[in-house]
Amino acid sequence: MDRSSAVRATSVKRKLADNLTKARESIAIAAAKVGRDPSEIKLVAVTKSVGLDVIRALVELGQCDLGESRVQQLVQRAGMLNEQLSRRAMLEGGGSVSVNWHMIGHLQRNKIKPVLPVAAMIHSVDTLRLAEELNSQAGKIGKRQDILIQVDCAGETQKRGMPIAAVGHFIEQILPLSNLRICGLMAMAPLANDGECSRLVFDRLYEVFLEVKLAYRMGQEFQHLSMGMSQDFMVAVECGATMLRLGTTLFEGIETQVDDG
Repeated sequence: MDRSSAVRATSVKRKLADNLTKARESIAIAAAKVGRDPSEIKLVAVTKSVGLDVIRALVELGQCDLGESRVQQLVQRAGMLNEQLSRRAMLEGGGSVSVNWHMIGHLQRNKIKPVLPVAAMIHSVDTLRLAEELNSQAGKIGKRQDILIQVDCAGETQKRGMPIAAVGHFIEQILPLSNLRICGLMAMAPLANDGECSRLVFDRLYEVFLEVKLAYRMGQEFQHLSMGMSQDFMVAVECGATMLRLGTTLFEGIETQVDDG
């Protein structure tokens, strides 16, 4: 690495550390407001807008939950990052860092195979056909896949997600699928500059979560609410989110670079 590259890497890591600290402080403030423990809330870094060097720096800072919305990008980046981290561990004689990749975007059935070996959790399961294919393919590789059910709490026709009224029946249908572990629900609020605009959506998802958990006697693994992005994550924390999908907040002030070569 030449001097200019080293200077840039140091600058990027310093800025990332600052952004991470500010995000976690904001999460702690929102959690304290409603009497929650901030350690219950997982931050998933949405990395689609930055290059692999930035992602690696993020992992080195301890942020090991990463999210991608496109299958090709997730699979490619997971492979490249794993190779780099393994090589570094070998050279330095330390243990390899464990990274948890989250598939947060729409998943087509014909793209399930490459995702399954890589994704720790799939946030966007919203049809029976998708769940059945996930179950079938997971069985072939001996994996029990963690999933979240995506719910349309905003009633937006352009948004994907299971209608609220259908969530219970959907749960009934996929509970017998033994290669899937239903870990909770996910929702996307309408984009708005004011995070308060998302509160109704988040409150409704929390209500659905409690209703489902009680009605279907869901086990301890049913514990997550993936809701809240950079514009509304503090409101999401107040409403019960356990996973926040943050991109802009973490990468503010860092040059974007989406082509990793």
